[in-house]
Amino acid sequence: MGQVWTAYDKRLDRRVAVKLLRPDKVAGPGTVAEELRRRFVRECRVTAQVDHPGLVTVHDAGSDGDELYLVMGYVEGSDLADHLAAHDPYPWPWAVAVAAQLCAVLSAVHAVPIVHRDLKPRNVMIRPDGTVLVLDLGVASVMDTDTTRLTSTGSPIGSPAYMAPEQAMSGAVGPYTDLYALGVLLYELLSGDVPFAGSTALGVLHRHLYEPPAPV
Repeated sequence: MGQVWTAYDKRLDRRVAVKLLRPDKVAGPGTVAEELRRRFVRECRVTAQVDHPGLVTVHDAGSDGDELYLVMGYVEGSDLADHLAAHDPYPWPWAVAVAAQLCAVLSAVHAVPIVHRDLKPRNVMIRPDGTVLVLDLGVASVMDTDTTRLTSTGSPIGSPAYMAPEQAMSGAVGPYTDLYALGVLLYELLSGDVPFAGSTALGVLHRHLYEPPAPV
């Protein structure tokens, strides 16, 4: 959701990343625009609640007319999907190192309590020193206060290849939902492929529900 730009903070002399919600997505009235606004505001709030080296630092958030913005720390590196494509599959020590760091981040996130709900390689950055950073809490739910589980089109929030069965069925989510996605991610790191793939999102979700994964 939204666009991310590299920017320069003249006042504090530092590079930053600025996430913008596109004006064409929020300018008009209607349920879709309002849902996008709420999700963006949620991302600002929940990201700022968690202080952990494995999460992006929030510097500022607000609006400029119809445009919403979130200013975050700039991160050098590449996302895990691109890194995996260049080192497919991961040597097992690399996979274990990434998994251990992701577990530490999820522990901090779940303590808020927040469920990320969309953990996948595109939402994980690998820094040059090998440390990881989890991105995009834009679809996260604060477990005690937010029970929204569907997008405005009625689809479950998340990415089908990494979606837990309860999430695929629009059921209640919890920390176990993120752990399932972490398991899928680790499977992909070790094998080079996700456990379930298909030509349609519905087909992938059906396989999550009814098929066992092939052994790694």
